[in-house]
Amino acid sequence: MSLEQNKAVLTRFVNFINTGKTAIADEVVALDFLERDPFPGQQPGREGLKAVILMIRAAFPDLEWVVDEMVAEGETVASRFTWRGTHRGAFFGVPATGKQIMVTGMVFDRVVEGQLVESQILMDILSLLTQMGAIALPGEPPA
Repeated sequence: MSLEQNKAVLTRFVNFINTGKTAIADEVVALDFLERDPFPGQQPGREGLKAVILMIRAAFPDLEWVVDEMVAEGETVASRFTWRGTHRGAFFGVPATGKQIMVTGMVFDRVVEGQLVESQILMDILSLLTQMGAIALPGEPPA
């Protein structure tokens, strides 16, 4: 597949993140998908990935994932992203706060024959937890 086709697979996957339409993931994610750095409790494969995305969407129902930059080489597609959402449901034990959250990060994905087969995400979890009020940084009042 061409680099542009590989990037299109990731763009389609982001559409799943933004809409929660699992049929999209069934099209573009390999059944034996590998998450290099899974979320706590994330099960393996496509079903585990779908479950974690739906869990995030339940906590942030207005989730919007924006790809700020995307680069492809061979089977690898790297993207820098920003996601925003309102914390409306429990997230890893943190009750809903109603706060607006913005998280940045990078993800390196591998696409083979039109399917996402492997991913490694690097996300600013400290910022996410701070914005939700789960932790307070030194010198800041608890939320």
